[in-house]
Amino acid sequence: MKNWRAGNFGPEKQIGRTASLLLILSMLCSAGFGQSPYQLRTGRELTVLGVGALSGVSALVLETNVSPLTEGEIRTLNRADVNTFDRRATYRFSTTADRLSDVTLAGNAAVLGLLTIGTKPMRQDIKTVAVMYIETILLANGVQRSVKNLTQRTRPFVYNPNAPLDDKLQREARQSFFSGHATNAFATAVFTGEVFRHYFPDSRLKPVVWIGSLGLAAATAGLRYEGGLHYPTDLLAGAAFGSLIGWGIPKLHEVKNRSQLGRRLEVQPWSNGQANGIYMQLAVFSR
Repeated sequence: MKNWRAGNFGPEKQIGRTASLLLILSMLCSAGFGQSPYQLRTGRELTVLGVGALSGVSALVLETNVSPLTEGEIRTLNRADVNTFDRRATYRFSTTADRLSDVTLAGNAAVLGLLTIGTKPMRQDIKTVAVMYIETILLANGVQRSVKNLTQRTRPFVYNPNAPLDDKLQREARQSFFSGHATNAFATAVFTGEVFRHYFPDSRLKPVVWIGSLGLAAATAGLRYEGGLHYPTDLLAGAAFGSLIGWGIPKLHEVKNRSQLGRRLEVQPWSNGQANGIYMQLAVFSR
């Protein structure tokens, strides 16, 4: 094997070959450090999924104890009994806002889906992203529905004489606190922002993703208010709890100790018949 020496090339060729070698090494290093920032562990995932499923079953059981309001109970309701901060919500009612809140909520989930499918690092790690998101939604919905069925708070539109009586007589008319739409919207928004920034820490699109996702979540909450479906306190509680879950699940799976990633440098000779050199590859792998 011949040694690579400066005398083997002219100055221009030597600089060009060296630059090419450094470029290759730089690209390989960048690829190596593109490993997943998250890690799944069978025991932990079974525990989190189990807690989420258990909270969901609990919510279903508790829901059987929620009895719809009667016409007599509805007639005795007085919006003056609602605290001042929430009282204005009792004047709101809109079926259009109700339907639009479903659209903005779905839009938030669509943003996450498009980013996962449309970006190579997230697409290659789709199993991890999917498992984390399922855990987020299961836990968020199980807890919020359990709380709803325990508190049995009357929705704002029930106080509004312009709202249809049939809607007021439904079981859901007593499931106001706290907002499921706000919980899911903010859980998804924060989850999306957190995951994107970890996969693309240097991306200039991070503010766009955060603003877009949180904007859709805020729109969802605002539409639920305009629809007369939730009080401000319902929405604030849902936003806070959803944000906590959306941040907490990715944080739980984050590779906290970068020393868990090992590094291996491979050096190999190469020759094309006219010139000799070395090929270097830096690989990053999980221990």
